[in-house]
Amino acid sequence: MAMNSQSLSKEQVLIVGCGDIGQRLAKSLPYEFYNVTGLRRNPPADAEFLRYQTCDVTDANQLDQILKQSFAVIVISMTPSERSDAGYQKAYVQTSQLLIDSLGAQELKPRLIIFISSSAVYGQVDGSWVDENSATDPEGFSGKRLLEAEAIIQKSGFNNTIVRFSGIYGPNRNRLIEQVRQSKASASPHITNRIHADDCARSLAHLIEADRKGQSLAPVYLATDSAPTPMLEVVTWIAEQMGVKEFLSSDAVNERGNKRCSNQRLLDSGFEFTYPTYREGYAAVSAELKV
Repeated sequence: MAMNSQSLSKEQVLIVGCGDIGQRLAKSLPYEFYNVTGLRRNPPADAEFLRYQTCDVTDANQLDQILKQSFAVIVISMTPSERSDAGYQKAYVQTSQLLIDSLGAQELKPRLIIFISSSAVYGQVDGSWVDENSATDPEGFSGKRLLEAEAIIQKSGFNNTIVRFSGIYGPNRNRLIEQVRQSKASASPHITNRIHADDCARSLAHLIEADRKGQSLAPVYLATDSAPTPMLEVVTWIAEQMGVKEFLSSDAVNERGNKRCSNQRLLDSGFEFTYPTYREGYAAVSAELKV
């Protein structure tokens, strides 16, 4: 795809593993400042606000060819092909190492690398508050592999920041709504932490813009909304909005964790949520489903 002089004057952004959040990020970045390229093994035929390139990012040779184009900002937004230790190792650890190795051989270096991680790196189960300085001692393979990948990025020598998202919901992420609808919701008292997909993308765009304007970024941001809430309270509220009377199931699986994630560092950076709690977010999702 040829680029004109106006395109070349913009900063080039690369989203590695560009799925739904990557597409939302491309839409959230100011068009006058950025051109966005997304990498997928099987990219969609059409996409707004970005161009796709076909690439298996676990293949060093393919990744080398892409990175020769030189990108100012690189966002690593992977989704494992399977929910297993091997799947997470390949998607996060292997990809991060290949990316850093390839960038080390390039003449032009990115001004910023963002690695999208998860609140799964926290192992707390006592309902306590956690923030970016809290201990990370996950029991599950997902959190362990994410921490391993985080370390690769943090020790790379490139300017970087880690963004740990809590549970993402939004369009096409309607698990709780469907559980309520099908009377399969959990009565768990455990705390659940959530963030709408649009706020995921907007928080990433906010950090990219802050760095471009010269603001020093923190090493890690915990990106979650402002209302950690017991699961039972969340599904009860959703059921009330939907007019569903019987929505709980004794067979429902409880939340794996039980912690309250703080977004204070992200708020202090100047970010403002479109959906500050699950109420605003799920109201918007429900409204879209009714259209």
